[in-house]
Amino acid sequence: MSSGVAMKISQMGTPALLLDRNKLQRNIDVMQSRLQSLKVPFRVHLKTAKCAKIAAMVLSPNNPSITVSTVREAEYFFDHGVRDFLYAVGIAPNKLSRVAQLMKKGAVVRLCLDSMVQARALQEAGSNCGLAYDAVIEIDCDGHRGGLPPQSPEIDQIARYLKGSSNVRFCGLMTHAGGSYDMRDIDGIRTMAAQERDAVVSCGQRLSDQGLRSEILSAGSTPTATYGQDWSGLTEVRAGVYLFHDLVMAGLGVCSIDDIALSVLACVIAVQPERQRLIVDAGWMALSRDRGTADHAVDQGYGLVCDINGRPLGDLVVTETNQEHGIVASRTGAPIDFERLCVGSLVRVLPSHACATAAMHRHYHVVDGQEANAVWCRDDGW
Repeated sequence: MSSGVAMKISQMGTPALLLDRNKLQRNIDVMQSRLQSLKVPFRVHLKTAKCAKIAAMVLSPNNPSITVSTVREAEYFFDHGVRDFLYAVGIAPNKLSRVAQLMKKGAVVRLCLDSMVQARALQEAGSNCGLAYDAVIEIDCDGHRGGLPPQSPEIDQIARYLKGSSNVRFCGLMTHAGGSYDMRDIDGIRTMAAQERDAVVSCGQRLSDQGLRSEILSAGSTPTATYGQDWSGLTEVRAGVYLFHDLVMAGLGVCSIDDIALSVLACVIAVQPERQRLIVDAGWMALSRDRGTADHAVDQGYGLVCDINGRPLGDLVVTETNQEHGIVASRTGAPIDFERLCVGSLVRVLPSHACATAAMHRHYHVVDGQEANAVWCRDDGW
């Protein structure tokens, strides 16, 4: 199907990744409006979308900066007109030559580090290629993954080293409250948002008192960007999965099921009434094996099963996945309507984790109502 030819969803091959254009636009508008009301700049994270068409919906001449998680994303979006990047994963020295190529073409790429080893690697690589890399120090605000605790003296040591370096420029600090995904209520997310902000702002102030001014003080995640109430002191907030939302976000109360813009179209290929289950042609190759809601109050398995219009079919979920088989059963053991869900029936599966599910596909089939009227390519790789 070409990008200009419409096709009924009921006529499409399966499995296929569907993107509801109206829900996508609504999610974009809601986040932009919220952060504008809090008067904080927004740097969208495009690691989930990996698509120039979606970037064009989010970015404007007044907001040309993005977050990426791979060098490939930066290369791809540079080729589509983006020039300002925050690479929000600790930099591996073996990627610096590719970053240098982007810089020589005119890109601004702020790299993330949390060790003197990385800082020295940037200095050495910059000296060898005659460039000055931009760097931010990653702060660990919640013990979730990378970064240094905000009180760590190593932060000051790295900042001083970068400040005195001829081939690295100290740009500031960043953090990500990955722990917000472990919260179980909105108050918990708000508390995490305040913790996230305070970790960066307090550390930035300590460095500033030493003459080490931060150009960037960056924080954010979709849960905290949605519910954080005070971002004062930050220069930007980041979020990415909000574009699509998913069952993890719905389980946290960040969105409703109806806000989820992404789904996988699948076909019933077998029914097993004696076992009260059916099988669809979307296994882990189409859905991924991410079980993000496994420890939520409601476990949505590998995805919530909906009818062709995107309406949930009771509590049917994908309970198991093989490479090309998805096993569908009732979460509570309720009987399945096998007359309605017979072999050949089409269903839509909402993703547990949108980033992981999208990564299993090369294209978005952009839908409006019952029609898919465009195919948008997505990039991949590292």
